Amino acid sequence: MELGLVLAIAGIISVITISGIGSAIGVGLAGQAAAGVISEDPEKFGKMIPIIALPGTQGFYGFVMGFLVINKLNLLGAAKSIPIQQGWQLFAITFVVSFVQCISAIHQGKVSVASVGMLAKRPEEMGKAMVLPVFVEIYAILGLGAFFLLFQAIEV
Repeated sequence: MELGLVLAIAGIISVITISGIGSAIGVGLAGQAAAGVISEDPEKFGKMIPIIALPGTQGFYGFVMGFLVINKLNLLGAAKSIPIQQGWQLFAITFVVSFVQCISAIHQGKVSVASVGMLAKRPEEMGKAMVLPVFVEIYAILGLGAFFLLFQAIEV
């Protein structure tokens, strides 16, 4: 297997894995906080679901980015031969963006914990509780947007 293709595949693995790890941590933090609230008041379960799920979006974004690279390289069919330069470019883009997704997911999980605490005391404030972690989501979306812009510039 050529080095360019190996680098691109390493990028795919990194963006899916690192983004997923961040989302797992973020969802885990929010889920733990929500479990405490739900154990005291099971009626709040429905309000907790979207707050818990928000940090999971970065893992989804990582999967989408990985899939786009897989599709561009036709890895599900006859894989394309790519020069080392393009392999490095694909690796660099996916690797760097994977950290944006990971870190934003962890911090979104922390903000979601605070939102869970808000809902525990004031369940009527669902809108405000949702908006707070969405602010962190903006940076995950910016990372995804940067990926799309840079990804389109690579000719394979």
